[in-house]
Amino acid sequence: MKYSLLSITFLCITVLSLCANLIASEELNSDSRTRISFNDNWQFARFGPMPDGSTRPEPGTDTVVYAFEVKASTTEDDNVAQLAFDDDKNTRWCASGGSTPQWLSVDLGKAHSLASINIIWEKESNYCYKVSGSNNNSKWTTLVDLTDNKSSEQAQKHKVNGQYRFLKIDISKVKDGAWASIFEVQIFDTAGNQIKNTATVIKAENTKLYDTDFDDSRWRTLDLPHDWGVEGPFRMDLEGNTGKLPWMGIGWYRKTFDVDMADRDKRFLIEFDGAMSYAKIWVNGDYVGTWPYGYSSFAFDITDFVKTGQENVIAVRLDNPPQSSRWYPGGGIYRNVWLTKTEGIHISHWGTYVTTPEISDDKAIVNAQITLENNSSKDQNITIGNLIVLEKSQPNENISGTDKILLKAGQKQTINCKIEVQNPKLWDIDNPVMYDLLTFVKIDDKIIDSYETSFGIRTIKFDVDKGFFLNGRRVQLKGVCMHHDLGPLGSAVNTRALERQIEILKDFGVNAIRTSHNPPTPELPMLCDKMGVLLIVEAFDCWERGKRANDYQKIFEDWHIKDISNMVLRDRNHPSVIMWSIGNEVPDQGTGQRGRDIAQSFTDTIHRLDPTRPTTVGCNHTGAGFSGFQKTVDIFGYNYKPGTYEKFYKENPTIPLYGSETASCISSRGEYFFPVEQNKGKGFFNYQVSSYDLYAPGWAYKPDIEFAAQDKYKFSSGEFVWTGFDYLGEPTPFNNDSTNLLNFASESEKKAFQAKMEAMGGKSPSRSSYFGIVDLCGFKKDRFYIYQAHWRPELPMAHILPHWNWPDRIGEITPVHVYTSGDEAELFVNGKSMGRKKKEQYEYRITWDEIKYQPGIVHVIAYKNGKTWAQDIVATTEVPAKISLDVDRSIINADGNDLAFVTVEIKDKNNLTVPRSDNLVKFEIEGPGQIVAVGNGDATSHEPFQASQRKAYNGMALVIIKSYKGKIGTITLTAKSDGLSTAKVKIATK
Repeated sequence: MKYSLLSITFLCITVLSLCANLIASEELNSDSRTRISFNDNWQFARFGPMPDGSTRPEPGTDTVVYAFEVKASTTEDDNVAQLAFDDDKNTRWCASGGSTPQWLSVDLGKAHSLASINIIWEKESNYCYKVSGSNNNSKWTTLVDLTDNKSSEQAQKHKVNGQYRFLKIDISKVKDGAWASIFEVQIFDTAGNQIKNTATVIKAENTKLYDTDFDDSRWRTLDLPHDWGVEGPFRMDLEGNTGKLPWMGIGWYRKTFDVDMADRDKRFLIEFDGAMSYAKIWVNGDYVGTWPYGYSSFAFDITDFVKTGQENVIAVRLDNPPQSSRWYPGGGIYRNVWLTKTEGIHISHWGTYVTTPEISDDKAIVNAQITLENNSSKDQNITIGNLIVLEKSQPNENISGTDKILLKAGQKQTINCKIEVQNPKLWDIDNPVMYDLLTFVKIDDKIIDSYETSFGIRTIKFDVDKGFFLNGRRVQLKGVCMHHDLGPLGSAVNTRALERQIEILKDFGVNAIRTSHNPPTPELPMLCDKMGVLLIVEAFDCWERGKRANDYQKIFEDWHIKDISNMVLRDRNHPSVIMWSIGNEVPDQGTGQRGRDIAQSFTDTIHRLDPTRPTTVGCNHTGAGFSGFQKTVDIFGYNYKPGTYEKFYKENPTIPLYGSETASCISSRGEYFFPVEQNKGKGFFNYQVSSYDLYAPGWAYKPDIEFAAQDKYKFSSGEFVWTGFDYLGEPTPFNNDSTNLLNFASESEKKAFQAKMEAMGGKSPSRSSYFGIVDLCGFKKDRFYIYQAHWRPELPMAHILPHWNWPDRIGEITPVHVYTSGDEAELFVNGKSMGRKKKEQYEYRITWDEIKYQPGIVHVIAYKNGKTWAQDIVATTEVPAKISLDVDRSIINADGNDLAFVTVEIKDKNNLTVPRSDNLVKFEIEGPGQIVAVGNGDATSHEPFQASQRKAYNGMALVIIKSYKGKIGTITLTAKSDGLSTAKVKIATK
């Protein structure tokens, strides 16, 4: 849905000459509705946990300072570690999950001569644990060893001996389904005195950050969208699961704005496309409202709070609690904010709903539901007119008659309008034609509101036997799952960055995206409409039962219907949207009737708001496809269950099926480890994963397995690979994320994978995923080409892996794999044929596994139907000699938002990229632009994203440049590195 006053005004003026019967003699009021960006010039400050690990008290709240510093492996939001040392047996520390090891530590400030330690557990259970002491927090002495504890006593008393400053309780085993939880730890010295953790309460000043007279002049000035977490720094003590970035904490935003006296009778709506999280809004010191879910778009009518003819202040408080996400969520007002001004009588927010119930070659019937509201003090007779135009073109004759209604004061009313479009052009992935519905509201002869709705004319159908059909044509869904962050840019939305992601995805054949696991920014469905990509819009990662202590379960009861309703109301006019997903791997899929009732309530709500699209869900429990849960949605999605497709099809003859999450193959761009083993649990080294595309977590598998299942079972509508791009957080397998265990049904599999995570996790530096088909910077991994070969069979292509720089492997076996859209290929090493091989049915790569490395050239010729189809060459390079810069676009808009992405490569004298190079490159910029982020795709790098230098990772790095608003000219980026020739690239801003 778009509101472009200038385009509406232009089109309306054109309509005046063409459609006199519709708007004869009316005065076009250009000020009837305005929607302006509200992103500029906010004041910002952070409180609570700070980026450097310190704590900054939030003004207006009392602060409790304890004598002892207490830490824990994980904590629930309300049951923090300090509560185990507060001498109050009614409070407790509780870990955030049952995964072990869990630990609790205390710094007593100085060494004490200890005599005993009492641990009062929350429940009677045979916790297995040990207690250790230290004086330097590094060398530990075991004081109590109950790692094979047989006692289930709730209170356990232990005699100890020695002088220690630090104490640590390591819990190695808990009862199945239990979490480590301690009411109190009591420590006694040799004199029999309890060493107490005294608390001091620091009373807060009577400061209200939302007051109009609060002085925010010392706060930071910035423009939105803004993600405070991606500003860093990366910290080893933070969770890899959420990116090792400081996204937790409290943020305040304040903005002043003026309202003209002439607008005293107008209505004002503040719209947030998303704010992370628990947003609370005040205007002029008055509380407006709250919206806790950080991924929802929401709006508030602030008319009653705005003061005309004077300065106004809006204040927004956000709070990101710990344990509220299992990937990087970002922090802040990270999507766009808008201020909409209307007359008292106007079309409601998200107030149009367009459907196309009848479509033929000759005509299409367009139904428009239009919701109007009268916020004035009197009843009013109004006239509604509609006009349909091809987007960006002149109006045609698709005009409805006018409707006249009496709209009563203080009420809303929805009317239905029918419009006939002659010779409709269909929206399709190959030709995404869009239309605009222009709706006008008039009183007498004056237009008092105008509203623009983009839509497409198309049909969708899911056939239980044949899969998905678009406009009557079967289309295999070649989809990827995508998290919401934009790599080095963090979660702050940028339209060009999203567009670039889609361009890269389409390049290897993607025609569909699943928004995992939350509603997307509104720019994504708009771009998918424009670029011809199908979309599954997903609502939640959990429902009533959570995955982390403070995730959506905390607000589910009060907010789930509001959130899913806003999701549908916002995006239901987008032709790209083909399904609504009510959840991903929700634990409730296994809770019997309660889970089925929740799922059915979601489906019922969505069908009421949008009966034209099916609901779906992504399930990782095999049993969910046969328990009755599968019947609560229209289309069933299985996560990582290709071996169950056939059984599901046979036992559910009326429910269409697809792979809602598939593969989860992992790799690091440009990394190859030897020997090359077929065991998917191998290939991990030094916190990287081999790029032979054979390796995956225990629940997952290489791409070839899902390709075979999709080719074999034509009833499946397609697959959505986990994931298209790498993303911040979830660095499986180099993490210790207990939510990974949700993917296993059997206890033996869970325990085996848990042991593997613990062995590889711990102090891992990894802070972003390895799942992507392309890396965090958008650079192609080898996997890009196996998908391109399979998903774009008409494209002549061949790709060789690995690179051919192995001076330490001369004479050793170095397998060569080839991905090609051809059906056979011949490999040459230094001109000598290694044999010609053919792909058999259900084979998707050609391999030469006995090649012995020798420096030189590897060349492949691919064939299709016996004819030469494509070629590829890799060669041993010389040493690094120069820097190469390549920009994705040489001209960008001078709007302060547009971006240029500059690829940096380290090359030899022959202009070949040196694959294992890691040179530090320094950047200088001149002209009307700024470097907003740098990166290199290395999941273990803790170099800041916001910098003017970057090490290359396997020969590559990325610089992201943003234009300055209103400044036209030439940007020059210079790249320098010791021992290499300098490079420059120029970008024009217009």
